[in-house]
Amino acid sequence: MTAAVPTYLAGKDPAARRRSAVLPTVFMIIVVIYCATPLLWLLVSATKSNDGLFNSFGFWFADDVQPGRNLHDLFAYKDGIFIRWMLNTLLYSAVSAGLAAIFATIAGYTFSLFTFKGKNLCYVLILGSIMVPTTALAIPTYALFTQVGIVDTPTAVILPSLLSPFGFFLIKVYADSSISRSVVESARIDGASELRIFVSIAFRILMPAFVTVLLFAIVTAWNNYFVPLVMLNTEKLYTVVVGLAQINATANAGGGAQPLFNLVTIGSLVAIVPPIIAFILLQRYWESGLSSGSVNE
Repeated sequence: MTAAVPTYLAGKDPAARRRSAVLPTVFMIIVVIYCATPLLWLLVSATKSNDGLFNSFGFWFADDVQPGRNLHDLFAYKDGIFIRWMLNTLLYSAVSAGLAAIFATIAGYTFSLFTFKGKNLCYVLILGSIMVPTTALAIPTYALFTQVGIVDTPTAVILPSLLSPFGFFLIKVYADSSISRSVVESARIDGASELRIFVSIAFRILMPAFVTVLLFAIVTAWNNYFVPLVMLNTEKLYTVVVGLAQINATANAGGGAQPLFNLVTIGSLVAIVPPIIAFILLQRYWESGLSSGSVNE
């Protein structure tokens, strides 16, 4: 079997095709290098001591390679508070990302298949909210949560992350193109309730988009820094991002009086492992393709 030829290369001889592919290939190599360079630096730096971080080349190992000792010091720091930060972040991310993806899926499906009064206005308002940065809402949200009395609690971190306007938009666009209205109408004629139609038919078709929104929400919640920083005062409730920032601030205070930079590097490496695992576990839902389960009308 011969490989499929892209449309823009159709009709060209093999030499012309190779020349046309040079620029995209070079561009992709540059992108890969750009994305992999920080990770390479982190992998190498996580094995170094504090002295090695400052006395060796950044992209190569120092003489005192000690990843095991760095891990031990990290987990022993303040009686293992880093483990608590990781568990906090797992909890905040799992709850907020899961609910945000579910809410976005329900809303996107509803706006795609149903007609109701004020639908266009609501749609415009939701899309407009995408343009509002999260940091602009942090202080008003803090004032509101102070009145309610939930500041410095996990709820204060989870609630602002439950709504995903971008996720809603993605689900709606995907539902418009993938869910067959005839299948929905047939299910209604057979007596299926709207909840049954959504759970048994629509949600399975929307699974690739749902997983996409879920992954975006997990990464956003895991890397969220400003909201937990504003909402949380108790150190044991910190997320791993806020906790590492505090360790880094301690290391920089007074000219680095406390040698903790190695904890920051190894902690950063450990912190990126759960999102990578989540991606590996969820990416299989994309293998069936974005049109899996749909019926052309």
